Amino acid sequence: MSDLPRSLVTVGAGQAAVAAVRLLRRRGFDGRVTVLSDELHAPYQRPPLSKEFLRGETEPEDLTLLDEAWCADNDVELRLGVRAESVAAGVVRLIDGSELTSDAILLATGVSARRLPGVGGDRVVYLRTLDDAARLRGMLSAAERIAVVGGGLIGSEVASAARESGIAVTVLEAGTLPLISQLGPEMAGFYAGLHRQYGVDLRCGQEIGAVDETAGGVVVRTAAGDVEADLVVVAVGAVPNDEIARASGIPVDPVRGGIVVDDGCRTAVPGVFAAGDVASRAVGDGFVRVEHVDNATTQGTAVAKALIGKPAGPADEVPWFWSDQYELGLQFVGRPRPGAEIAVRGSVDDRDFTVFYLADGCVHAAFAVDRGGDVPAAKQLIASGLPVSPAALADDDTDLFDLLDTISA
Repeated sequence: MSDLPRSLVTVGAGQAAVAAVRLLRRRGFDGRVTVLSDELHAPYQRPPLSKEFLRGETEPEDLTLLDEAWCADNDVELRLGVRAESVAAGVVRLIDGSELTSDAILLATGVSARRLPGVGGDRVVYLRTLDDAARLRGMLSAAERIAVVGGGLIGSEVASAARESGIAVTVLEAGTLPLISQLGPEMAGFYAGLHRQYGVDLRCGQEIGAVDETAGGVVVRTAAGDVEADLVVVAVGAVPNDEIARASGIPVDPVRGGIVVDDGCRTAVPGVFAAGDVASRAVGDGFVRVEHVDNATTQGTAVAKALIGKPAGPADEVPWFWSDQYELGLQFVGRPRPGAEIAVRGSVDDRDFTVFYLADGCVHAAFAVDRGGDVPAAKQLIASGLPVSPAALADDDTDLFDLLDTISA
């Protein structure tokens, strides 16, 4: 046990880093712990930024994950406004030329909002950080109409928050339907209809040519015509912050980016780990990178366990995300396969249902609308890999856990 690390530096202060640090201290790790953040805010939760925070239901202090008092009580050095440049085994190099030594290093640098070339300005918002969200919240308070480029989760949540405030919203989506690759055509059609029913002008198949600011607002140029608004929110995905790995010679996914890790979140450099949105796990001939708080918590926990001598890598957990839109709770779990059969449990018309996606007779994914109670069972059904009757899944009188017991027997 004497060769276990006696110190940790996290480069990044998001969910993965916080999960690792908190678990280390709970489990009695008494070595030196330093958390580096390139932001000036104490570590905070990101998911509420496009939901509760944007709607004015929470304030910055409500989002804090790791405050100064906890750090002081638990002997954690929190360094804000500090940017790392590169790492090597046992060394973190900062951009000011100084160095920190540590037995273990966790790269938890997350992702940044993907930017459209040439699209920026005072009336253009890319939403990722607390500062971004605060700026957008202030702008929305004076806006009458906005344009949202991208109909994915972030764009949809912004559209929902704006509509709840009475703002006219136009969403410009590049695909034939929003979230079609995740939800499939039928449920993506439901999703599009939901936004239209709440007054969103959703336009699909849109290619953005340019965004021009005018004296009174902004104009989004598309092949199908111009869209005028008071401001534009661009939500077209994210890119992993893997620059430190590239500068350090640590392998990254050559196609989609992200720091390559094994099942235990270890990089190719001894003592250097990566976790959260930036980590790209090698699976077969490719890589899997999951951008979600649940995965970040799982991976940060796995790193902490490895540092205290419990090297159990993160389980191959079923991907899961949630979203709050128009007072509805939306949850999606798993990875649907192309051409999957679907079984609908509940009422789509009443917006109270769960859709199960099946391939080869097995459940691979589920989409729940105001049915959070179905999600734990759906996760277990997916993890089991066992064939199940679509009719039984669709029968509201069938208890899903009883069904799981039956197929597992």
